[in-house]
Amino acid sequence: RLHHAYLFTGTRGIGKTTVSRILAKSLNCQGADGQGGITAAPCGVCQACRDIDAGRFVDYTELDAASNRGVDEVQSLLEQAVYKPVQGRFKVFMIDEVHMPTNTAFNAMLKTLEEPPEYLKFVLATTDPQKVPVTVLSRCLQFNLRPMAPETISEHLAHVLQAEQIAHDAEALQLLSHAARGSMRDALSLTDQAIAFGAGQLKGPDVRQMLGSVDRTHVFDMLDALCAHDGARVLELARQLHVAGFSAGMALEEMSRVLQRAAVHAHTPVSQDDPDAARVAQVASGFAADELQFLYSLCIHGRAELGLAPDEHTGLSMVLLRYLAFNGKAEKKTLNESGRPRQATERKAPAPGHAPTPATPSVEPPAGGRSVTALPLRNAAGLTVQAPASVVEPVEPTPPRTTVDRKSTRLNSSHGYISYA
Repeated sequence: RLHHAYLFTGTRGIGKTTVSRILAKSLNCQGADGQGGITAAPCGVCQACRDIDAGRFVDYTELDAASNRGVDEVQSLLEQAVYKPVQGRFKVFMIDEVHMPTNTAFNAMLKTLEEPPEYLKFVLATTDPQKVPVTVLSRCLQFNLRPMAPETISEHLAHVLQAEQIAHDAEALQLLSHAARGSMRDALSLTDQAIAFGAGQLKGPDVRQMLGSVDRTHVFDMLDALCAHDGARVLELARQLHVAGFSAGMALEEMSRVLQRAAVHAHTPVSQDDPDAARVAQVASGFAADELQFLYSLCIHGRAELGLAPDEHTGLSMVLLRYLAFNGKAEKKTLNESGRPRQATERKAPAPGHAPTPATPSVEPPAGGRSVTALPLRNAAGLTVQAPASVVEPVEPTPPRTTVDRKSTRLNSSHGYISYA
């Protein structure tokens, strides 16, 4: 059994249109011998498969809904639904960017989308499924295409470059696969641009210069300065990045990626095939686990704050200095009488054999009071503080007795109550 409508969602360049064409070939494949049927693995050599790949298959129609948003364009497409397939088994209507048509166009399509003829299949594709009406979503089988992993993009780029006989290195493929952000189309476009930039070959330094990525050497040097709490060195490295024209956002992104790998190194050693394995291990050993997490949090949140800073260089400098200010290892300084910074004075330890005697004033309990031994007290920080040796507990005075004259009833003016005889 085949459903009549499919919806492919996902970011740009991950193969929604390509999967739609593969589905159309699966439905109309005739096999290499011409006797095949519906299959999950189209042959690619029959007339239907070759025509769909070439874009001249009569029963496969693609509509760009971004440029055909009106009800007239949708109605003209639906008018073809009454005719049976001419060349294949099924007519396939592929509507790209299906979130773009107007509400009137959606309403005109609903009835045919819900109950199409047996020979008609709908394939819808969109990058923003939230804008698609619920009435359309309820009539389709929805498939979410996830972004591709950098390793998958790198492998495919290596296959393409080997077929094209173009020299390349691993660093260039790694930079391109991360810059693509999960989109294979973006990766191929960036690769084509990098080939032109590198005069016919792909080298890591050329690709890094084209993308504006920060060199890992600068990132590791900055992390070493942060580990040593060398504020002057940190500011100098930030100034060098600014003079070289590198983006502060790319610097923080690259730093967060190194910190993530250093945090993982504590649980799983870095592969020795990685050229940065030694430096990553050095970062992991120089920072404590909580310091890695804290600095990683500063980097990812600092990228969002760069737009609020007066300029990117200022924002980058403040993010790095924030770590030095809050990591708890910076030396605390106070100001002396002349206004110059001085080291905070520390309390001298008592001499050996002499226990510190707390200055507790002696309290003499007044007459009628009784002393109570004090218990250990704790302040708000949870530290034990010294309590007095004895605490005087006040005793309520005994009220004077009142003589009651039983022969008469009178008002006792001194205590304010009435006594009865």
